[in-house]
Amino acid sequence: MPTPVAPETHGDERGALLAYLDAQRGGIRRAALGLTEEQAWSAPSASACSVAGLIKHVALCERGWLRTMTGRPVDYTDPAVMAEWSNSFLREEGDTVAGVLALYDGVASATERAVRAVASMDETFLLPEAPWDAGGPRSWRWALLHLIEEVARHAGHADVVRETIDGKGAFELVAEAHEA
Repeated sequence: MPTPVAPETHGDERGALLAYLDAQRGGIRRAALGLTEEQAWSAPSASACSVAGLIKHVALCERGWLRTMTGRPVDYTDPAVMAEWSNSFLREEGDTVAGVLALYDGVASATERAVRAVASMDETFLLPEAPWDAGGPRSWRWALLHLIEEVARHAGHADVVRETIDGKGAFELVAEAHEA
């Protein structure tokens, strides 16, 4: 990891989990630092992923998880939901880098508020039947660990795409972010 996780200041598990999630968010966001719209939406590697598309995807995924965690599960049998999911990596009309970063900021703030409001990380929500899981009760702890895993995986993808665009790696982008 190119940056240390900030010390947890609330003295509890939820603060530590949120700090690690935020560190991974920082990694994927930094991958877009200094890119033009064209560069950020380009897919220059063997993957069809772009830096901006990856940011859009993790923002929409986190938003879906937050809805599920707060008792408003996403209906993956709904064609509109499936269309959003299918297009989550793609640039759609009106999408901009600033727009997907703002979306992600809003989702991150909503996640933090919800996590801080839940009485215990042991509280559960019901994960509905979905294509990737059998469903059932999950704890908020489990969900945050899953979000950390999801964002970290895609932050790594974004690192590779970014290096393919202009050769800048994560450590160089950390330095640039601190200078900005």
